[in-house]
Amino acid sequence: MRNVWKCALGLLAGLGALAGNAGAQFKNGSQPTELNIPRVSQRGTVSQRIGLTDITITYHRPEVGGREIWGKTVPLGKVWRAGANENTTITFSDDVSIEGKPLAAGTYGLHTIPDKDQWTIIFSKNSTSWGSFSYDEKEDALRVSVKPHAAEAFEVLTYVFDDVKPDSALATLRWEKLAVPFRISVDVKAVVLKSVKSELRSVGGFTWGGYDEAAQWCLAWTTITSWSKR
Repeated sequence: MRNVWKCALGLLAGLGALAGNAGAQFKNGSQPTELNIPRVSQRGTVSQRIGLTDITITYHRPEVGGREIWGKTVPLGKVWRAGANENTTITFSDDVSIEGKPLAAGTYGLHTIPDKDQWTIIFSKNSTSWGSFSYDEKEDALRVSVKPHAAEAFEVLTYVFDDVKPDSALATLRWEKLAVPFRISVDVKAVVLKSVKSELRSVGGFTWGGYDEAAQWCLAWTTITSWSKR
């Protein structure tokens, strides 16, 4: 037990010596990450498949904790990391459209500019920074504008996929009493046909079964999309 206390006291002494440097290094109030220890804002991921396209959001989840969030903890009119700690990221396995605007497959840093009546959702080519502190508008791949709306209370920041359809879904940020959705759409037919053509050049193309599956899917997809438009 005595050795344990000696070790602890040694660590505290070392931490005291480093306090000045640490204070300078983390002026932004972020939690240090030199050690692999639990974070206050825990890491979360959420995924959705649309057709054959996988979409994954990776983020850290701050709590409300009695704070006034919008306009205080999260300032209005300024770039916000849309989470906590490192970049919130969003990954698309295929090309997609965000609110009708095209975006290539890949991983992006997800940032926002909150405001009372309209939010800007930013997809940055830089996905490896800490928060939005080094955000550079020149690295934007896409910006879209969306409307926030009042919603049920969420104590912990959460991303969910709502209104899932055969070729689209709403990715929605929910925190405190606010929801901020943006629609992600996929050209499912193009993605599937590209995949099928590739598979038919391999084992799937050596029997009639593969071609039959492809034909049956095309027929079913035509039916699904015609019904979804009604």
